Amino acid sequence: MATIFSKIVAGEIPSYKVAEDANFYAFLDINPLAQGHTLVIPKREVDYFFDLTDEEIGAMQIFAKKVAVAIKEAFPCIKVGQAVLGLEVPHAHIHLVPMQSEKDMLFSNPKLKFTAEEFAETAQKINSKWVAE
Repeated sequence: MATIFSKIVAGEIPSYKVAEDANFYAFLDINPLAQGHTLVIPKREVDYFFDLTDEEIGAMQIFAKKVAVAIKEAFPCIKVGQAVLGLEVPHAHIHLVPMQSEKDMLFSNPKLKFTAEEFAETAQKINSKWVAE
């Protein structure tokens, strides 16, 4: 059975796409810790991040780096934090969170609420800064 993330990649469930290439997909977290909080996933369905091949992990990190650069340009911050948790959805993913302090990476923090229009504007703003190759 396909995960919610695989359904997002397939277009069966809508998302606020930030970036995409042949192997990876980046979209806004709908329960964000900060404006611009983005998830990066492999299109291939793999539950555990460390079950990805070495090549996939390397390529995913390079893709995530490009997305992080775009996030930082779109939403100026001190750094873009990265977290790999993987318990909430059985599909490998990286969280990219714009940070002003380390407290911005606490997943126990209250999640922010945005309207559909605000999510769409946020995704478009990041996508406009994203450089594929």
